Amino acid sequence: MPAPTPGCAVPRFSVIVPAYKVQAYLQESLDSVLSQSYPDLELIAVDDASPDACGSIIDEYAARDPRVTAVHLAHNLGPGPARNAGLARATGDYLLFLDGDDTLTPGALQAVTDRLKATGSPDVLVYDHARTSWTGETVRDRSAHRLCEDGPASFRLADRPGLLGMPMAAGNKAYRREYAEREGLEFPPGFYADIPWTYPALLAAESVAVLDRVCVHYRRRRTGSITTTPSRRHLDVFDQYDRVFGHLAARPELDRWRPAVHRRMAEHFCAVYADPRRLPRAARAEFFARASALLRRHRVPGGPASPPLPPSRTDRLRHALMRLGARHAYGLASGVRAGALAAGRAGSALGRGLRESALRLHYRVQRLLPLRPELAVFSAYWHGGYACNPAAIEAKLRELAPRMRTAWICDPRHAATLPPGTTPLRPASAAYWSALARAGYLTTNVNFDRALVKRPGQVLLQTQHGTPLKRVGLDLQDRPAATPTTDFEGLLRGADQWDYLLSSNRHSTLVWERAVPASYTTLEYGYPRNDPFHRAGQEEVLALRERLGIAPGTTAILYAPTHRDYRRSRPEHLDFERVLRDLGPRFTILARTHLTYAGTESVHDPHPRLLDVSAHPSVEELCLASDALVTDYSSLMFDYASLDRPIVIHADDWEAYEAARGTYFDLRSCPPGAIARTEDELVDIFATGHWQGSRSAQLRTAFRARFCSYDDGHAAERVVRHVFLGQSTPVPAITPLEDRRPAPPASAPDLTPLSAGLRADLWP
Repeated sequence: MPAPTPGCAVPRFSVIVPAYKVQAYLQESLDSVLSQSYPDLELIAVDDASPDACGSIIDEYAARDPRVTAVHLAHNLGPGPARNAGLARATGDYLLFLDGDDTLTPGALQAVTDRLKATGSPDVLVYDHARTSWTGETVRDRSAHRLCEDGPASFRLADRPGLLGMPMAAGNKAYRREYAEREGLEFPPGFYADIPWTYPALLAAESVAVLDRVCVHYRRRRTGSITTTPSRRHLDVFDQYDRVFGHLAARPELDRWRPAVHRRMAEHFCAVYADPRRLPRAARAEFFARASALLRRHRVPGGPASPPLPPSRTDRLRHALMRLGARHAYGLASGVRAGALAAGRAGSALGRGLRESALRLHYRVQRLLPLRPELAVFSAYWHGGYACNPAAIEAKLRELAPRMRTAWICDPRHAATLPPGTTPLRPASAAYWSALARAGYLTTNVNFDRALVKRPGQVLLQTQHGTPLKRVGLDLQDRPAATPTTDFEGLLRGADQWDYLLSSNRHSTLVWERAVPASYTTLEYGYPRNDPFHRAGQEEVLALRERLGIAPGTTAILYAPTHRDYRRSRPEHLDFERVLRDLGPRFTILARTHLTYAGTESVHDPHPRLLDVSAHPSVEELCLASDALVTDYSSLMFDYASLDRPIVIHADDWEAYEAARGTYFDLRSCPPGAIARTEDELVDIFATGHWQGSRSAQLRTAFRARFCSYDDGHAAERVVRHVFLGQSTPVPAITPLEDRRPAPPASAPDLTPLSAGLRADLWP
């Protein structure tokens, strides 16, 4: 590796990208490096004599960006020598390797450099990766738990030997260049070239650190990757492990690692042998024989009493049979194991079937027993926690009718959200079916179990969970890609059981009665979940902001986009770091992902003014705590309008959204506030004050008149008095819009005259 030129700044990172037959993915890979928020890097892209357009793509990038160095090899040498060619030109403090079809996640290099600084510039930093399938699925590595950042900031491998259980790949680590040079690390030719680089790098390191963050997405292609290509070159794995043990033999101080490496080698051999996509049939016997010979050659008799990675009993048997060369016994053991697993699955399926049959019988028996008119059962969001309209109605019911008993259907992990006195019901349990069979009242904002048989005398209230902008029900019949089910007859059978449908405005009434036609009665009472918007005072708003960690005196923007039917993966519409940088310290963003993406990992860097509130149990509290809402096509805009606070629409993909899902009206023609079509426009709207200007207020007033007809703070009471207490006249009467006093924001908006004129393209 060359020494840096005197007087020239040394980049923090040298990112080395070998490329061979990856023209379809190479641009995305290079862009993922060059678009990093941390720009101090050099990108060394190596064309491994690729017969496709990889070389010209690399040259185009080198011509556009001075950070890119193009390297062209005369002959195809494989990924190992191609990386070595990049190493020969690297000058950065740290080395990173990225295959030409893989990508760095946004903000990865900033996270890496922050962790390097926090851990004292270790020799090796290990971070996590996720595998992205051609189907669009992204799965984090199963060994991610080994990257816990508790304990010493940096350490030697002997202090955390479990790291050897991580994938021995070069691409999930950053290596200090001076350390790699001192150790003489380089990649060999052949398949599995990562092995003789990674083991020596980890075992000899004086200091190792971890970063518990996905920094790389490994692409799993349908065809063309090493793991999906049958070839005799998979036998290269033996030479690679021979090199590792040769390195250990030359370094007596590393000899204690031989048992652990031997065990990992045995695991690797078993995995390759078991994968039908890798070995040609004619090479399987040779592979097994060579694996047996290598396992015997490098075996350490006895080994340590407590190996750092203790194998399971099954693993010990498989490893022993392979080491002994007992190929037929190995095959028999594998067959027995597969049969046992299949039998276990069959037994589990049989057990589930028997349990389901018993529960169905239990439900039928319970339906023969008298109803319990004092019992009301609630649920929200497919067995979620205490939320939305059902929660507001349940609370008001306990207040106005304390004789009633309430129960809530929820997954056990959400039981803690329930108030005292409300009984949790585990879905599909005997108690669950008993409650569905005998409760006098059933309330939900989605659908109950399709096996529900509504009895005479039971009352079912469907509250829904938002004003429909996007198409729903039968209006999705011509958009099969956007509907979660094509069983429209089943949808209507469920609607036939509704006694009441709750509506928050006339638009909703007309849409639901057309899209889900049935004999229910529509209650135009408003949304109970929005009642707090008219009851909370400024002290409560300030307390909410303090609890959420919003700094006093800052403007809190609630960012709540909806999901995309035309995408499987979680979309990232905003570069939060850039938006917050451009807006300055007066702004804080509360980011809330849609329920559809619950459990997916955010790719955004931590930021003191970016608060991830996706897991907060009450979106209504988030609305109260914020000063403005930024959304796209989420129904939250209709609820937020009840607060009479600024709303900005970020419609960066309206045409695609409309084409995929369909909408009932063009939001751009009657928005609740300013419209941004790009991130730049969104920043401009807030930087110039348009978000709280007079035109924004005019649009919001018209929007509220159309969609906030009934939300006056008393919706829950009207529902309880009519549905549960039998009062025919809505009480209390709906307060006129002009007489309502929504909860005040934390502070009065700054209405200082704008320094720039209004841009015509921000308004309809």
